[in-house]
Amino acid sequence: MLLIEDDDGDALLVEELLAEAAVPVTAHRARSLAEATPLPPGVSCVLLDLGLPDSHELQGVRWLHEQLPQVAVVVLTGISDEHLGAAAVRAGAQDYLVKGQVDGLLLYRVVRYAMERRRLEEAQRQLREAQIIARENSRLERGLLPSPMLTDDRVTVATRYRPGGGQSLLGGDFYDVVETADGWVHALIGDVCGRGPDEAALGVCLRVAWRTMVLAGRPMDEILSAVERVLEAERQQERMFTTACVLSIAPGRDRGRLYLAGHPPPLLLAPDGVRELTAPACLPMGIAATQEWPATEVELGPEWSLLMFTDGLIEGRIGEGAERLGSDGLTDNIAAMLAAVPPGSPDERRGRDDQLVEQLVERVRELNGGELDDDLAILAVGYQAARHD
Repeated sequence: MLLIEDDDGDALLVEELLAEAAVPVTAHRARSLAEATPLPPGVSCVLLDLGLPDSHELQGVRWLHEQLPQVAVVVLTGISDEHLGAAAVRAGAQDYLVKGQVDGLLLYRVVRYAMERRRLEEAQRQLREAQIIARENSRLERGLLPSPMLTDDRVTVATRYRPGGGQSLLGGDFYDVVETADGWVHALIGDVCGRGPDEAALGVCLRVAWRTMVLAGRPMDEILSAVERVLEAERQQERMFTTACVLSIAPGRDRGRLYLAGHPPPLLLAPDGVRELTAPACLPMGIAATQEWPATEVELGPEWSLLMFTDGLIEGRIGEGAERLGSDGLTDNIAAMLAAVPPGSPDERRGRDDQLVEQLVERVRELNGGELDDDLAILAVGYQAARHD
C-alpha cells in the first residue's frame, strides 16, 4: 500500500493502526503526488489524502486514475469533507475512509476489498474490450469473407481463412464468388499487403466495390480499374498495395477467363491431374496505374475444381530450414492427397473440395512446424455436371 499524506501526524496514525492490527500490509509513504511516481514495486493500493500540496479535492483521484490506472484508490478524508469521499468514489476511487473513524482491521478490510474491486473492474474492462473487438472482427469477417451468390447448384464453393501467427483477428485477405444474370460465375481472391485492422478495412472496401460492379454487369477490365481507384482513395499509406486473382467462368462451365494482378496463379484440379493456370503478369493494384488488364482464356474441362489462394499458403517453411513450400510443393501435396482419395459417387465428390481444403491447411501447418507467419485464404470452386440415373 502507498499512503499519500502530507501530515506527519495522520501518517503516523495510519502506521500505528496497521501495526496494532498485525495485518500483512507493507506501507510506503509519499507526501505529494509528485513523490508517488514512480510507484514503489508491488504497490496495489493507494490511500490518498484529498488535501495535498500539489492537488486539491478530487484532482488527486483524477490524476491517479490517469497516471496509475492499475492501482486501487482509497480516499482518506476528514470528517468535514466526507461528501468529497463519496464524490471521489463516483470519480473512480474504490472506497473512502474518514479520518478518526477507522481502526486497523477496518483499514485492512477496506484496502483488501478495494483491491478486489479494482481487479474486477479491470477484468470487466478487458471483457468489454474483447466483446468490442469480437463484434468488430465479426463485421470485418462478413465483409472480407462473404457468402457466395450462386444459383447454379452444380457449382460448389469451399473456403478457409486462417490468421497468421495464431492470431484471432483477420488480416487483409479477401474473397468472393458471384453469379450474374447471364450465367457467368466470377470468383475473386485478393490480398492487401500487411496485417491489421487498416488492411482488413481496406480489403472490405475492395471486395464490396468488386461485387457491386460485377452485379452491375460491367466488363471485368473496367471493374479491376475501378477497384484500383478505390484502393488508391481508401488506403491509409501510399505504399499499401493489393494482389488479386479473378476467374470468370462461362455459363457452360468448361472454360473461363483468368486475370492476375501480382497474385499466385490458381491450380486446376481435374481428373487427369493438377496443373497451374497461367495468365499475363500485371503489377499488383496500387503500385502503378494499370491501363489494361489482359485476360487469358483457360480450358477447364467437363468436371473440375479450381483452387485459388493467397501467398500465405505457399510461403510456409518446409522443416527447420529456409526452404519454402512454393507452388510446386503445393501442387505435389495436392496431387498426393487426391491420389489417396477413391473416385466415389458424384455426391461424395461434391464434398471432396471441403475436405481437401481442410487437409491442405493442416498439411501446410505441419510442414511449417506450427502456425504460419502470414494470413492465408483459400477459395475452392468446383463443378460437377448433373447426373441422371
